[in-house]
Amino acid sequence: MEKTSLEYCMTQLDTVINIDKIVTIHYFEFASNYVFKGEKHDFWEFLYVDKGEVEIMADTNGYKLTQGDIIFHKPNEFHSEWANGKIAPNLVVVSFECKNPAMDFFKDKIMKIDPSEKNLIAQIVKEGKAAFINALGGHNKLEKRENAIFGAEQLIKLYLELFLINLIRNGNLVNNSGRFNKSTLEIMEKTLVNCIIEYMHENINSDLSFEDICNQFSLGKTYLKTLFKNKTNTGVMTYFKNLKIDESKKLIREQQYNFSQIADMLGYKSLHTFSRAFKEAINMSPSEYASSVKARASL
Repeated sequence: MEKTSLEYCMTQLDTVINIDKIVTIHYFEFASNYVFKGEKHDFWEFLYVDKGEVEIMADTNGYKLTQGDIIFHKPNEFHSEWANGKIAPNLVVVSFECKNPAMDFFKDKIMKIDPSEKNLIAQIVKEGKAAFINALGGHNKLEKRENAIFGAEQLIKLYLELFLINLIRNGNLVNNSGRFNKSTLEIMEKTLVNCIIEYMHENINSDLSFEDICNQFSLGKTYLKTLFKNKTNTGVMTYFKNLKIDESKKLIREQQYNFSQIADMLGYKSLHTFSRAFKEAINMSPSEYASSVKARASL
């Protein structure tokens, strides 16, 4: 007797890895002097070294990756990478959203992938190119092709999920500590301090706080204080205040704005706050400095 659908026992399949959204699929061929200053975001990203080698920073840890290595950056982890000045790297960067607990496996790990897993990466890149106009390069939002090959987007999802599941099953881990070296740390710290200083320049017209900088670069207060002092021989906020004073001195010399306008342009709460900070820094008030500039110009 033929069974009806109600007589069959349906089994719900468990989903351990589910890719909700894809953000980027890039294949980069970089020069030997390539430097990426860093970023952080609230989704996962992996970097795979297809050829050459690259040095990376993940939060406050620096590593050297060679051909066949892959590293995962967890959500909100600050990361940057750079070539060593000798070997030009080819890198695959894929970022995506996945909220399954199984993704915890990839936190703080470097792995060595096998040929079958490399083939899955190649399939992800291939389908990415088929599905999106601007895949494989740039940092803009992926733009879908109007006449994309049937199923290309779904195959990206399936290949990526299969790739992640295989990595968890195989667990081809590399000893992270073995990839860490002093020279990498020094480069990493120098790069990080340069990024912080650039961030200060970009926000020179704001009332930037120490906590703002910690949050921007996902750094602990003690680490940031020690690092910045070691590299610049100056405190973080002292450095930022000095940048503001140097900029205000330049604006005073240019004689295009009055003191109130300069105070406002540089993010001081009031003219009084600006004047006090200025005098503390160079032992002269803004008006005294302006007079001294005019006196020197008349000599």
